[in-house]
Amino acid sequence: MAGTNSDTIGKAHPDLEQIIKIAIMAVGGQGGGVLTNWIESLARTEGYHCQATSVAGVAQRTGATIYYIEMAPASIPTPVFALAPSAGDVDVLIAAELAEAGRAITRGFVTPDRTTLIGSTHRSLAVSEKTVPGNGVAPSEEILAATEIAARTRIMADMEAAAVSVGSVISASLFGALAASGALPFPREAFEKAIKGSGKGVDSSLRAFAAGHDLALNGEIREPETPSAPAVSNAAGPEGAMRAWSTLSARIGDMPEPVRELALAGLRKVVDFQDTDYGLVYLNRLEEFLACDHASREFRLSRAAAKYIANALAYDDVIRVADLKTRADRFDRIRDEMRVADGYSMRITEYLHPGVDELIGMLPAKMGNRLDKSETWRKRIDRWFSKGRRIRSDRLFGFFTLYCLGGLRGWRRRTFRHSVEMAHMDRWLGTAREYLPDRYDMAVEVLNCRRLIKGYSDTHARGQTKFDRVLSAARLVDQRTDGPQWMARMREAALKDEDGKALEGAIRTIETFTEERQLETA
Repeated sequence: MAGTNSDTIGKAHPDLEQIIKIAIMAVGGQGGGVLTNWIESLARTEGYHCQATSVAGVAQRTGATIYYIEMAPASIPTPVFALAPSAGDVDVLIAAELAEAGRAITRGFVTPDRTTLIGSTHRSLAVSEKTVPGNGVAPSEEILAATEIAARTRIMADMEAAAVSVGSVISASLFGALAASGALPFPREAFEKAIKGSGKGVDSSLRAFAAGHDLALNGEIREPETPSAPAVSNAAGPEGAMRAWSTLSARIGDMPEPVRELALAGLRKVVDFQDTDYGLVYLNRLEEFLACDHASREFRLSRAAAKYIANALAYDDVIRVADLKTRADRFDRIRDEMRVADGYSMRITEYLHPGVDELIGMLPAKMGNRLDKSETWRKRIDRWFSKGRRIRSDRLFGFFTLYCLGGLRGWRRRTFRHSVEMAHMDRWLGTAREYLPDRYDMAVEVLNCRRLIKGYSDTHARGQTKFDRVLSAARLVDQRTDGPQWMARMREAALKDEDGKALEGAIRTIETFTEERQLETA
């Protein structure tokens, strides 16, 4: 009977120890495929066998694509590579976004005895984070803390910022960090040769490679200097509009420094939404609150006004949606995210389903007001236009239809929707002014409540209902010393769930102690 060497049982073949296993987790637009191709080209140029595979994730950031690479020296004649990473069996894990580093850790791809973790600390929010009414962003601190103990070697920095600062994409800066990590037995020149061999965007990719390489070695990010005054020179347009813009931006330059940045962002948003005349409306409204503010209060009132008055003026309507869908930068972004190669066409279908309120809102103010009050006409309009529309914006007719609709911004201020939005804004700002100057904190909280209103169609309607409910309940606590705190609690409760159950619970609590107070004084 043949004997058995017990010393070899349970031991891996020596050749397996020479195989290098790399997993890359990236979402659309981050160049995970490009990074994989560079690594594959690098390995083969240096005389290694190499295999690369990928498992696609779901679009719109509900999942990342996992690229997997295995390489082995040429001394191993016929290596057999795996098709996907296994828990506890990854040498290098590259995460193109912080949450993906966290996912890799939870899946066991990062281990303290083996894995070099290279990740970017920036965030690209997932759908589950965006759909939360309030702040649904996962805490970055917990993920960073996990990376410190999960990996053998850890390189974490804002690789996105490093790439963008030199006009490139994150894949190149991550490639530079990989070179700096020493996890692969190749010199820096070999990495750069792989980029040059691709023949596309070589110069910008090499700059980002160098930035990522230096960032990985330095271990810290050089923050850009914050200018003391807002930069306004990057605006462009007709001569008359530019003169008006210069006049408006000069008014912002005269504002206190803590307010300027938000005021400039708000002005840009409002002018982009409508025109410079509308920007003048924004500044006039803002300066009403600035006149009631003071540095001793850190200009909290003016900062809230700068942000939320702009949001109120730049509401989402049919015209705005059509305008955004026909902008050149949108088509460029979609092409980049879909990784459409040169010479290939791209098909884009827009799904539009405006409701009764959106359609009536496009009518002249007086006509829209009459139809809005008529249940008969509302039902007719709903019956006539209840079917959604599919429009091919990559074709001339579809694009021209949306372009003409988006070009109706000159009509917007005559519409029924605009009159409704402005009347609602006047009531909101009037409520805030009622608390000045004695109840400064209450005025700030009233302005902050505008955060509840966002989105389009049904989302906008639900937010406005919550907003009105909170302002109505504010009257129950506006004379209390802790009134602003209760306002903040109601606002946060309103942001917790779509149905508003948490908000109703908070309001019921306020009503309970208000009723008790009334009984005590009776």
